[in-house]
Formats: sequence, structure tokens, C-alpha cells
Amino acid sequence: MDTPSRDRLVALRREFHRRPEPAWREFWTTARIVEELEAIGVDEIAVGPDILADGERIAVPDDDELDEWFERAREAGAREDVLERTKGGYTGAMATIEGGGGPDAPTVALRVDIDGLPRAESTADDHVPAREGFRSVTGAMHACGHDAHVTFGLGVAETVVESDFEGTLKVVFQPAEETIGGGKPVAESGVLDDVDSLLAVHIGLDHPTGEVVAGVEGFLAVAQFRADFAGEPAHAGGQPNEGRNAVQAMATAVSNLYGIPRHEDGATRVNAGRVGGGTASNIIPEEAFIEGEVRGETTELMEYMRDRAHDALEGAALSHDCEVETTPTGEAPGAESDDAVVDVVEAVAERTAGVDSVLRRADLGGSEDATFLMRRVQEQGGHAAYVGVGTDHPGGHHTATFDVDEDSLTVGVDVLATALRELARPDL
Repeated sequence: MDTPSRDRLVALRREFHRRPEPAWREFWTTARIVEELEAIGVDEIAVGPDILADGERIAVPDDDELDEWFERAREAGAREDVLERTKGGYTGAMATIEGGGGPDAPTVALRVDIDGLPRAESTADDHVPAREGFRSVTGAMHACGHDAHVTFGLGVAETVVESDFEGTLKVVFQPAEETIGGGKPVAESGVLDDVDSLLAVHIGLDHPTGEVVAGVEGFLAVAQFRADFAGEPAHAGGQPNEGRNAVQAMATAVSNLYGIPRHEDGATRVNAGRVGGGTASNIIPEEAFIEGEVRGETTELMEYMRDRAHDALEGAALSHDCEVETTPTGEAPGAESDDAVVDVVEAVAERTAGVDSVLRRADLGGSEDATFLMRRVQEQGGHAAYVGVGTDHPGGHHTATFDVDEDSLTVGVDVLATALRELARPDL
């Protein structure tokens, strides 16, 4: 199979790197993906609402925020017909490519994520995107390699369109991974229910350029939340006894969260990542908040932590005569990569140019909402695996200096396209 040239992949990656958009605001990104898919020759392209189950999106920004990014995408030249289909934050796309092999040939799928992170990018001279002129212009940043993932998806689609691929390929360009908000609505939409084999992919993960992980494992199931505490204001000097201190309740809750007992069945995590509240030093604070998360080595362990966290928040509020409202902001289960798919990826990677090392398994040590899609395919009788494509990155994931070694783009497209072809063979 002939894959796109390195120069083409680099150009695509740099274009997407320059215009990152956070979760549910990927308006320009979705429109640009559709343009490329059409140019490649993909006839069947689903957008936004067509791949997202009603009522399942999580942590969608308010209308003002969505409208701001929508207009920015329009000003950047996003195609109007695609923009209209994504209005309201219904972003993302899916390409379906019908190959040969007849109606009984397998259906395979590739999932890539497309959102950026709401953080600034480095301006340092030794940061390649800044030096070479493709640093972000949006105020957000592709600090986790999703620009490379979009490139993988487009590169694989182009490779398959121009080959004698047997079976059917679906390429899902999923929104809102960084908020753990996009995987569930895509899974619940049913667009992958006919898939026999699914690959999800991530670049980097502290593996060097030339290394491929055939089956990433060790996903931590995660539940993210926002807790809003409400009390009663009062003059801190004159009538402190008349107030109900929401910040005090919040502070107690933080301590209680970190006091949740660990579990004998496996690893658990808790983090109060962002806290705040109050209005002035001389006012008993009437409101405060926590944005936090819990994780578990299994879905059951995550649920144990989630339930204990709810108790900790409620108990802290009660002890300080306050109220608390807890809102889920993201959740993803655990998942396992199937040996049947890992076998194929491992064999393909071992004979791919540019691959120096193949690991059959390696732990992620974090969370990913691709697990929703993996589990959905597995529940329907299919198989799935999460593939790691190594890349040398000067800064860690989610930092201002994160970047990818562009040699890994060709490696990723080669491994993914060839593995998907093998998985789509009727005689596999």
C-alpha cells in the first residue's frame, strides 16, 4: 500500500497544529477534515449530529463560548455548509470507505481524536513550531499530539482510497477527548455497531520515535466532576457568626477527598485539580467550587472512588452548614486490547520501515475515552486495540513545549493502514 509522502503528512500536521480548537469547539478543524476527505475521494462523510447520540455530550461550553469559536472558525475560512452542521458544538466527522470483498467482507475502523487543549504554546526559539512559523494562533494548543492524530486519520483514508482494500473502513474523527466528553456520544450513536475490528491510536506516550506499542493497556477508568458549594455571606469582622463559609466547606472537602481509603483490589487516584471561591478578604464567602476527578484501575474501582468522593463532598458541606451541588463533567471506563488485534498490529509493525522496536504491551497509566468505543465494539462481538506510535517530544504531554518528531507521521500511517488492511481480509 502506498501511503502519502512525508512532505504531505508534515504539511497537514502543521496546518492543524496552527489552528487548535478545544473540546466541542472544533468547528474549523471539522470543516477542514471534511474538505480533505472530499479531496481524497471519500464519498460518504458523516458530520456532527450524525455521529453523536442525543443527550450524551458532556461538559459542553455555554452558548457564548461556542458562538465565539464558531465565528472565529468562519473568519478563518471554514466552509459554511459544514459549519452549519456543527453549530451548537456538534463537531467531529466520520469517513466511510467501501472497498472490495463483497457484502460479507469485514468492517474495520480507526478512531482518532481532534481537539486541542486550552493552554498557551511556547514562544521559545528552540520550540520548532515557533521557529518554523506554525505555532498556534488560537490561544489553544495541540499539546497532546491530536494534530498528528488527525494526520494519521487523513493519511490512512487516502491510502485506503488509492488501494485495493477489501472490506469497509470507517475513520472516526472524534471531538472532545481532552474533557473525556466525546467518546460516549460517538459510541452510543451506534455508528460502530457493525465494526469487526477497531484501532484507536495515540502518538508519544513517552515512547521514542521508531517504537510501536501493539496493544496499550493499563487504562485508568476516570470520573471528573465539579462541586459547587453555597453558603451565606456576612461581614467577616462585624457579624462572622451570621455567615455560612463556603470556602471552609470546600477546604474540608479537599482534605476529605484525599482521605478516601485506597482499595485492596487495585490502584486508585483522586485529585482536586482546580479550586476557588469567595469575593473579598472581609466577606464570609458564600460560594466556592472544586473541579476534580477520581480514577481506578478498573471501572469498578473508579465507581468505588466516585461514590466515596460524593460522600466526602456532601459530608464537608453538611459539617459547615452549606449546600453542595455536584455535576459530572466527564467519565470513561477501563478497557482491554484484544489479542486477536494486537497480534496483527505487532506483526505489521515488525516489518514496517522506520520501526526499530515493537512492544506487544505497555501501560498507559492514564485515562482515555476511546475506551467507550473499544467496549462498544467488543460488546457487539468485535475486537479492538489501542496502538501507541512513539515520537521524540521535547516537552511532556500537555506542556507548552510539547511537539512531535514528524518522522513518526509516516510510521503511524504505514502501521495503521497496513494493519487495517490485514484486519479487513475476509480470510483472516
